[in-house]
Amino acid sequence: MKKSAIIIQARLGSTRLPGKVLMPLAGRPVIEHVCRRVARSKFVDNVIVATTMLAQDDQIEAWCKANNIKVFRGSESDLLDRYYNAMMHFDLDVVVRITADCPLIDPDIIDTVIYSRELTGSDACWLSGEFPDGLDCQVFTIGAIEKAWKCAELKSDREHVGPYIENNRGGGFLLNKVELFSYMKDLRLTLDEQSDYVFLTKLFDKCADSDGEIELSKVFELLRAKPDLLSINQHIPRNEGYSKSVNEDI
Repeated sequence: MKKSAIIIQARLGSTRLPGKVLMPLAGRPVIEHVCRRVARSKFVDNVIVATTMLAQDDQIEAWCKANNIKVFRGSESDLLDRYYNAMMHFDLDVVVRITADCPLIDPDIIDTVIYSRELTGSDACWLSGEFPDGLDCQVFTIGAIEKAWKCAELKSDREHVGPYIENNRGGGFLLNKVELFSYMKDLRLTLDEQSDYVFLTKLFDKCADSDGEIELSKVFELLRAKPDLLSINQHIPRNEGYSKSVNEDI
């Protein structure tokens, strides 16, 4: 039987918003919201946080241990290496990649992408199309990750887990995409900059229940009723980190 896990990449050294994954939303750190939400997935065996070996990320390891979350520490800049070694360490066949700056990540979407990959027998499957930034979900087999780990040379392919596989560099990958949203690509539900934090704080203040839980449907209802909230962070370009890596390749 295949062994699967969600691996959440997390570090405190964000250049745009340092320490963001431990910033509070509705009384809980962002990383806790992410861990609690992904744990509701029906199709994975474990939730693991993959952080770096830097001393500043001792805080993340300490938080994980205090909350009974498995943790792996690896390369700071070579994220592909960090994921590959985490998969080897925990003897995983399939991994779901999630980032720790997505406090509204949806377990039903995760399960849809996992099921689609299983159904098609693909090496990788990911959420595609015009979905809100912050719901990103990618599923990879160990075979795909290992091939990318061995072959990827571009900085943008090492600093990010998916590009080498998703762009089918070298060929040989069987790929699949899932499209669940239309006309929502400009909606930011992620945490990269201070204005994102202001926006997310307002969403949690208005939509979270007494336990700090928040349903995605209630967020969409609020934004339909109060579209002016979108102006808080809609000006931020999407995927700035990956674009920066690609520019440095050039």
